[in-house]
Amino acid sequence: MYLIAGLGNPGKQYEATRHNMGFDTIDCLVEKHNIPQGGVKFNAMYGKGIIGGDKAILMKPLSFMNLSGGPVRDMVNFFKIDPEKELIVISDDIDLEPGQLRIRKQGSAGGHNGLKDIIQKLGTQNFVRIKIGVGAKPQGWDLADNVLSRFPDSERKLVDEAIREAADAVEKIIAQGPDAAMNEYNRKKKI
Repeated sequence: MYLIAGLGNPGKQYEATRHNMGFDTIDCLVEKHNIPQGGVKFNAMYGKGIIGGDKAILMKPLSFMNLSGGPVRDMVNFFKIDPEKELIVISDDIDLEPGQLRIRKQGSAGGHNGLKDIIQKLGTQNFVRIKIGVGAKPQGWDLADNVLSRFPDSERKLVDEAIREAADAVEKIIAQGPDAAMNEYNRKKKI
């Protein structure tokens, strides 16, 4: 069984912001695979279904981005998930251009506070993560203001496509493994 954790911030004011790429990808997976949602456990919304031929739990931590680790750890423990083999975390990444994907099997948080909290709470950085590019902050902007902002129309189409590709990458990771997904999606897109 896999646990797919999409990171973001709960609440209408954060919908469609740069920081909610994980939530948006979970929504895409829910719709694509007709997975019932609405369950709440361990300060996270979740639902169970089948993706890539395997059982999967889709979750959105409701603890706000920087405290994502507690809900992820609690779900990992409750459902007896091996984080190094059965956890996929989806987040935004300011070091990637809007619309770019990067899949990693392990690594540091790279300055992302949600990933940092998950690594700290799980005690490992060896878990698959899918990063969706949201672009660097404009000069003179505060980082928090940037990641909590919405995309201009010129970038929205790229980001929506990247969300669909991230959902496809989840399916490929589950069905064929992370290396197959990395080979397909870790390439620079022509914009």
